[in-house]
Amino acid sequence: MSNNAAQNLNLHLRQQIGKVVFGMDEVLHGLVVAWIADGHVLLEGAPGLGKTLLAKSLAQLMSGSFGRIQGTADLMPSDITGLHIFNTEANSFEFVPGPLFNEVVLVDEINRAGPKTQSALLQAMEEKLVTLDRKTYPLAENFFLIAAQNPFDFEGVYPLLESQLDRFLVRLDINYPQLPAEVAVLRHYDKPGGGHSTALQQIQALPETLLRQARQEAAAVHVEDCLYHYAIMLAEASRNHPRLSLGLSTRGALAVMRCARVEAVLDGRDFLIPDDIKAVAPLVVGHRLLLSSEAMLEGYSAIQIYREIENQVAVPRSAEAK
Repeated sequence: MSNNAAQNLNLHLRQQIGKVVFGMDEVLHGLVVAWIADGHVLLEGAPGLGKTLLAKSLAQLMSGSFGRIQGTADLMPSDITGLHIFNTEANSFEFVPGPLFNEVVLVDEINRAGPKTQSALLQAMEEKLVTLDRKTYPLAENFFLIAAQNPFDFEGVYPLLESQLDRFLVRLDINYPQLPAEVAVLRHYDKPGGGHSTALQQIQALPETLLRQARQEAAAVHVEDCLYHYAIMLAEASRNHPRLSLGLSTRGALAVMRCARVEAVLDGRDFLIPDDIKAVAPLVVGHRLLLSSEAMLEGYSAIQIYREIENQVAVPRSAEAK
């Protein structure tokens, strides 16, 4: 059986980005899921683990433009969206676009930016539009935002707003690589200057129509009503859990289903099964569930509580039998 478009995209991405980054198999899987599902990604990890290189690699793969925004306490909304500047020759204001007007955008250390600046990303992430001075400008058709945040025990960080977190389709944790992968990093990049630019030139662009075809395949996946009910039951159980102060929103349940569709086509199927939901849910719910203060004191994590919920909610039998 030949691969479908989603599987071919996954294979191409892993082969090409695997030339540049090492030891990130799980992260690459999450990126593929989010990219085909047309959502944005939140990366969490310590500085120096290759988050910028990963984002640049993806831009090279897409043959798209790349924009980088460095989160700082004094970063202003206009620094990322752009602004209108008066042109004395034309006697009118002209719009100067900011770095958001690229196909792949990395917001590095997003939680060092203040809440006002974080809020400037909301419309862009939800609608692929930016509104300034009562004028609305469209972003790139394949606009894809990757935000990196430092662990919360670092100094000088602002917690991300709940509305901001909810607009990231998935959150991926980047940990320190295993020994063979870290040795590969040193072997490839220990020369003066690092050699990142040369490495990126090795990446072959994705065939032009493959992403569109993969998204069409995901949209065509058959989903039984019992699986929609299953996703809602998981969300409702999170909303009523005593150790959670905020459960899964309707947007969060939608995100689970969008990613589950992609998981199905990556597995070569045109129908959804409960295991697809179980596979992607940890990527989707971990940053959306807010622990109660008691749960935080007791050392629980959002994923631990989600696993409790998953074990308590009955799996649909008709879909399970497929």
